[in-house]
Amino acid sequence: MRVLPSLLIAIGTTALAPGLQAQVHYHDSGAPWNQKADAGPDSKVPGWYYNLGITGLRVELVKEHSTWLLVRHVFEDSPAHKKVKVGDYITGAGELEFVTPHVNGYGMDKFGPDGPIKDFATALEASQANKGSSKLALRLMRKKKVKDVRLSLGKGYGTYSQSFPLECDKSEKVLDDLHDFLLDQQKDDGFWGDPVHDTFAPLALLASGKRKHMAAVEKNVQRHAKTTHSEDKPGLVNWRYMTAAIVMSEYYLITREKWILKELQEVYEFLLSTQYMDLSQLNPKVKDSHPDSLPTDPMDSHGGWGHNPGFEGYGPIAMITAQGAIAFSLMKECGIEVDRERHDAAYAFLHRASGRNAYVWYKDEAAGQDNWADMGRTGATAVAYRLSPWKGDYKKRGMKHAMLIGEHPDSFPDTHASPILGMGYTAAGAAGNAEAFRQLLAANKWWFTLARCADGSFYYQPNRDNTGYGNDSRLSATAVTAFILSIPKHNLRMTGRAASKK
Repeated sequence: MRVLPSLLIAIGTTALAPGLQAQVHYHDSGAPWNQKADAGPDSKVPGWYYNLGITGLRVELVKEHSTWLLVRHVFEDSPAHKKVKVGDYITGAGELEFVTPHVNGYGMDKFGPDGPIKDFATALEASQANKGSSKLALRLMRKKKVKDVRLSLGKGYGTYSQSFPLECDKSEKVLDDLHDFLLDQQKDDGFWGDPVHDTFAPLALLASGKRKHMAAVEKNVQRHAKTTHSEDKPGLVNWRYMTAAIVMSEYYLITREKWILKELQEVYEFLLSTQYMDLSQLNPKVKDSHPDSLPTDPMDSHGGWGHNPGFEGYGPIAMITAQGAIAFSLMKECGIEVDRERHDAAYAFLHRASGRNAYVWYKDEAAGQDNWADMGRTGATAVAYRLSPWKGDYKKRGMKHAMLIGEHPDSFPDTHASPILGMGYTAAGAAGNAEAFRQLLAANKWWFTLARCADGSFYYQPNRDNTGYGNDSRLSATAVTAFILSIPKHNLRMTGRAASKK
């Protein structure tokens, strides 16, 4: 960024220099910008755009003006209301002009927020450093004319600390808002929604360590218990059972409520039946539906879990297998008798999926040895290794996975399938190494600054995949953010709480 000149900025100044290519991992169909939420506070927004923090602005990245932000929506009664208009371009913030073209896409050379998104986040955070009323200066291009405005942001919560989220007053204040939002969003039956919500919302509330949150967590645990059995029907069912195993185990390790053990035993028996261990579990339909995914030998996909029992579709995958390994380890600590062979088979799957640099790929093979991308699978695997109850090189492998996340933190908010799910597990995985966790959060402070909305919730920012975006565009991001900000408390086994003594 550079200091804003007093003279009119010509519209042509955003043209890219020869050889520079602004890159956006978006599609000719208009996705993700043309995706909408049909309900909730974002139903008024005409598309899936970047949230600019508490300003009330939503913007699009456009190739023709790669150092500017195109305003697509302004929330009523927000700081930007009646000062910024739809169709305006934001060309600078905080007395500085944006000069770096956005490079926002999917790939090792494209991950991250470099460009006006990151520059805006820096200006927004800096504007809240004052103890008095915060002001944010914006420079706009409106109908080819420059316009300067100042947004009154209120006193707010100040800025994130240098050690964010450790020893950070703002993080604690934000967490209080997130907890309140989650309590308000819990359904009467105890669930919040899908397995992403029902993993991270109860874990975040449980990790708070506050007694006033325990009733909501218990209600969720009871619902998990009621809806899980030793036998069940297919339908992406393994995701739900992994969630139940993890949440109920963490709750038991804190409360020691004995009734949970019977429920955990049922879930354990179900996971045994759905773990892929033998060619006899191959669904015959795979030969027609996914002929390229047919196992080539008995060890292909051995020990893993897919969306449904056995081997169906394209078979077991690393993300859910890592959750299965976490579930086995937590359940054993609770007192469930876990089969060592089954435990080892799951971890062997994850080892086969890891490149020599410790990056975990999609299935049980390393498609590359030194490349990396989204870190959700790597994070979940790091947690699994850290929790393993048996001796071996598990802790050493887990540390290597954690350190890789710290070395490459830029893909944090852009992970495959469900980016929000991936963020939660990436952060939990990195937490196995204090420096890796610090590096991850420091590199992505911009996301926590911009994803926060004026109502205290967090927003699901645009990225490669949209699983979870829509009517729950606030709930997914809020639940996972609350979980991430609670990690330094070390109140869960997944986030560093000491193993219970027998």
